[in-house]
Formats: sequence, structure tokens, C-alpha cells
Amino acid sequence: MSISLTIELNDRDLAHFTKAMDAARAAAAHMAPEAVVAAAASLLGEAQGVHIPDFVRERLLRLDDMIAMVRDEGWALGDEDRQRVLSVLVYFADPKDVIPDHIEVLGFLDDAIMIELSVRELQHELDAYDDFCDFREHQAHKRGIEPAAVGRADWLDSRREELMERMHARRERDFGVGYGASSGYRSQSSYVRTWRPSLFKLR
Repeated sequence: MSISLTIELNDRDLAHFTKAMDAARAAAAHMAPEAVVAAAASLLGEAQGVHIPDFVRERLLRLDDMIAMVRDEGWALGDEDRQRVLSVLVYFADPKDVIPDHIEVLGFLDDAIMIELSVRELQHELDAYDDFCDFREHQAHKRGIEPAAVGRADWLDSRREELMERMHARRERDFGVGYGASSGYRSQSSYVRTWRPSLFKLR
């Protein structure tokens, strides 16, 4: 038997998490990008060792995607776009948690909420990256190549540039809108996640 719960965050709640993000950014201002990525990745490693609900697991997969965006040689984010993703990842580099991560079931709840808000902030980046990964895997299989071995292939460039332009245009269009109504992540029951340099494995 399972139950469905809906969590609604009001303006005060959102202000709390925004304050937490701002504090994390200030605390991590001195950190090198590689250290930010490594610290966020360690959260995924910790999550692999404990029981977590499916709704948390699905959001951790989206954190994994954010990390993959800055690690993926083929996607090759420009400096400005890379910094935009890193500025979100710094929250997950902060060791201070509202709920300690080692607590079964609930330990990653606050992280899941912050991931949900981060996904909304990076919705267009994640949509573009998903489409890029889908295209890369499809084309790699047509060429008899494993997607993991593609790297920065010439035949990816035009599709990558097209998706980057779309991402920038949509982001510019929505500038100042704030958090949207859509979560921006794809349910694992309806979307087959194509290859990317992942650190978190769905079990």
C-alpha cells in the first residue's frame, strides 16, 4: 500500500529556502568549481547507502543531471552557463542540513525540496540537456558507438548549438518569472533516461 502526499510551500517557506541558498553561496564563494561538484557528488554517494523514498530518489537523479551537465565533455557548457549551474550546486556543497542525511526516509527531504526548486531555476538547461543526451545516444547507436565513448564529436556540434540557442532564448523569455508551476523533471516511469556521465544509480 502506498500513499500520496502533496507539499505546498508558501512565500514564507520559499523565503526560508532562498535564504539558505544565499547563505550556501556566500559560504562556498572561495570554493573551486571542482570542489563544488565533488561536494555535491558526495551527497549522492551518501544517498546510495540509505533507504530513501522514490520521490526523493527521482529528485536526486535530477541533482545527478545537474552535476553531469558540468562534467559532460560533449555538452561542453560555456563559462556563463556553467557558472549558472555551479551557483545552484553550491547549496549541496554545504554540510549544514535542516534534517541530517543519515536519518532513514526523511534525511534527504530538505535536499529534495531544494533540488525541486533548483530544477525549476534550471528547467530550460535541463530540458536542453535531456534532449542532447537523447540525440547523442540515438546517433551513437546508429554509428555503432557506445554513448560513453563519444566525447566531443563533430557530428554533435550542430545539435548542441541548436539546443544551447533554444535554452538561452527560453531563459531570456522567462527572465524574472521566478519559480514556475511545472517541476521540470521527468518522471522515471514515463522517461527512459539516456546515457550521461552519471554518479547516482537508480535501484
